[in-house]
Amino acid sequence: MRIQVSRTGGFAGIARRHEVDTEGRADAAEWRSLADEALGAARDTPSAGVPDGFRYAITVDGRTVYCADPDLTGAQRTLISRVLKEGA
Repeated sequence: MRIQVSRTGGFAGIARRHEVDTEGRADAAEWRSLADEALGAARDTPSAGVPDGFRYAITVDGRTVYCADPDLTGAQRTLISRVLKEGA
């Protein structure tokens, strides 16, 4: 499974994009479960968010959903943090 996170917005307006490929990883099932939960609570269209807040596009195996601060679920926040930290 390939997970991509794109982050835009924020005070400085700096965009970040990272990706994690879970194939062959020992924790692939954990990533799948987290991604399923995060996608289930997201929107299919971009959210306006709040001024200077971050907006996110999460793509899992070709399906893209959108979410924004401050309305992230716990699963979305965890998935985004992990991908931005561990991804390339």
